[in-house]
Amino acid sequence: MTTGQPSFPRQYARTQRFTLGAPRGYALSPDGARVVFLRSASGTDRAQRLWVLDLDEGREFTAADPLALLAGADEELSPEERARRERTREGSAGVVGYAVDEAVELAAFTLSGRLFVSELRAGTTRELPVQGPVVDPRPSPDGRRVAFVAQGGLRVVSVDGGATSDGGAAPDEESASDDGAGDTRTANTRTADRLLAAPDGPQVTWGLAEFIAAEEMGRHRGFWWSPDSDRLLAARVDESPVRRWWIADPAHPDREPVPVAYPAAGTANAVVTLALLGLDGSRTEVTWDHVRYPYLARVHWSAGGPPLLLVQSRDQRDQRYLTVDTGTGATRTVHDDEDEVWVEPFPGAPAWTPDGRLVRIADEGGARKLFVGDRPLTGAPLHVRAVLDVGEDDVLFSASGTDMKDIGVYRAWFRGSGDQGGWERVGARPFPTVSSAVRSGELVVLSQASAEWPGARVEVLRLDADGGEKTLATLASYAEEPQLTARPRFVLAGEREIPCAVLLPTGYTEADGPLPVLLDPYGGPHGQRVVAAHHAHLTSQWFADQGFAVLVADGRGTPGRSPGWEKAISRELAAVVLEDQVDALQALAESFPFDLERVAIRGWSFGGYLAALAALRRPDVFHAAVVGAPVTDLRLYDTHYQERYLGHPDEEPAVYAENSLVTDEGLSGAVEPHRPLMIVHGLADDNVVVAHALRLSAALLAAGRPHEVLPLSGVTHMTPQEQVAENLLLLQVDFLKRSLGMA
Repeated sequence: MTTGQPSFPRQYARTQRFTLGAPRGYALSPDGARVVFLRSASGTDRAQRLWVLDLDEGREFTAADPLALLAGADEELSPEERARRERTREGSAGVVGYAVDEAVELAAFTLSGRLFVSELRAGTTRELPVQGPVVDPRPSPDGRRVAFVAQGGLRVVSVDGGATSDGGAAPDEESASDDGAGDTRTANTRTADRLLAAPDGPQVTWGLAEFIAAEEMGRHRGFWWSPDSDRLLAARVDESPVRRWWIADPAHPDREPVPVAYPAAGTANAVVTLALLGLDGSRTEVTWDHVRYPYLARVHWSAGGPPLLLVQSRDQRDQRYLTVDTGTGATRTVHDDEDEVWVEPFPGAPAWTPDGRLVRIADEGGARKLFVGDRPLTGAPLHVRAVLDVGEDDVLFSASGTDMKDIGVYRAWFRGSGDQGGWERVGARPFPTVSSAVRSGELVVLSQASAEWPGARVEVLRLDADGGEKTLATLASYAEEPQLTARPRFVLAGEREIPCAVLLPTGYTEADGPLPVLLDPYGGPHGQRVVAAHHAHLTSQWFADQGFAVLVADGRGTPGRSPGWEKAISRELAAVVLEDQVDALQALAESFPFDLERVAIRGWSFGGYLAALAALRRPDVFHAAVVGAPVTDLRLYDTHYQERYLGHPDEEPAVYAENSLVTDEGLSGAVEPHRPLMIVHGLADDNVVVAHALRLSAALLAAGRPHEVLPLSGVTHMTPQEQVAENLLLLQVDFLKRSLGMA
């Protein structure tokens, strides 16, 4: 190795999986003049900056540099902001997120709990003195005000620093000084913000997404501006019914444990309601059947129609699309989805077309389709994943086809030229890609990753009404290039045609003979691993270069193929996902140099659960396992996720017992011989708490099964720390080589 060059594990950790320095988080002005985005200054710089690309002048400039705004001071994050970043798996620093007004003239964001706004045409940024610490600031569509959450209350401030009420009243006395509840930075400093909704209980917040919404439903917001900028629709979250768990740090016994409101399967959820809050001080409660539909999955409010809600039943077999009467708060059902297995909320849906038609994604006839009104715009073989934008005549969406690894951006018309039906791909390449896009008017930012090149290529396109494309610019990436090249071979395995990627050591030839095999799956819901993107396979290639044939298999339960493929795991989670890993391994052994006498498996989160299943229940196939942050006692994981796949534990206890790893029924599937296991878990994990690993270890010890436990002090579910992430890979390789008898 060249002197001074870091190892791949260190480079991988230092660059946060080669994401630092790459552009992300786009907003496009409707006049087609500006593209706003985030990017750090280099491939190892964690501090994200706010950038503007002026298309008319053809230049990029920085609108907000956190180093300058904080005068070099380190960031200080509030508990609420830390929780938001954990839920979104955000590991970088600086301007990690922002929101813009309708014209994309103004951006609002936080640094160290302080509120900043950027004038995007001029590229200037200033701080607004408000109560803090600030969470999730969002400008009104007209750009005159910013709403935000502080100390659990929803507040609003004028961008010019003046009064916030429509009548021109002065700021209320509560917000004029700190009064002991706000950020000490603003103590004795008069602020111009106004409180719209205050917590009415110690476990109540306004304007924030609760744990279940953020972790499982993909809803990270808790308030929404009206199109006219005169009121907000805000979520009130009452966590008092939720059981409290305590996250302690055994490495620092002097520190108090941190309480976490965690709704484990079968227990009470937070109570989530909505209210319309006028800037004039008015409040209107939004009503629906909260007992039947306790989950608020989506909220949409645009000029195309009244506020639109997607609510779900607790068993997730029924979800309703509701419109809100903004005068009375009453709701009306405009559509109802039912499924005997489960219904699914999707990114970007529901929404309105500009002329008031409902845009949704639903499973019908064995396919996942895009609908406008009652009309399906797509059908098989497309498997629709998300709505990206709704235009005057068309819908921009992402989907995969028969080739699951190929995820494209498409447009389908619902009037005009689209009356002939069909869809077409945006930015089509002659090879598979993993693509995403953001659009405003005719302007599109298209990001495409591929196995053909490292990283992602980001282009600014102009789309015309007939589907024509013109490339206007390319956004530069400062991300580092990895010191190794991933060479996945994509294949379909067995009768079920399980999507797989196989990676062999760099320079391997048939003369080198059979290789020990390492399965490297996620293997479960929402976790597709076999994708046509180079960086997705870097860690697997590094393991291959240590002397393994690495197999990544996306069996039933993983997304991308069909509703039936995903829902095959219902009530039979353990048996189905494990069977597909075994079948893929055995089917591909005929065509790849697999030494089936030396087979290991590694995984994290659901992949850790799958790795433990493999070693305990199929030791005839698997000879060692690295079990990372596993869910082992399925009653200890959250309501929305676990009850979707296994039902309510009080109603179906046998299902939980059979699929868990630590129950008598679950361990009864463990057979001889004993196989080496390394269990790894972060002690600060508030998603899959370390109790899962400890209970597995206790059950293994009681059964006389040797194993290793690697506790990670101060580490959450993300493992973002550079040295931890590096050494974790090195320790895994050492364990696997020892366990398989490799030199």
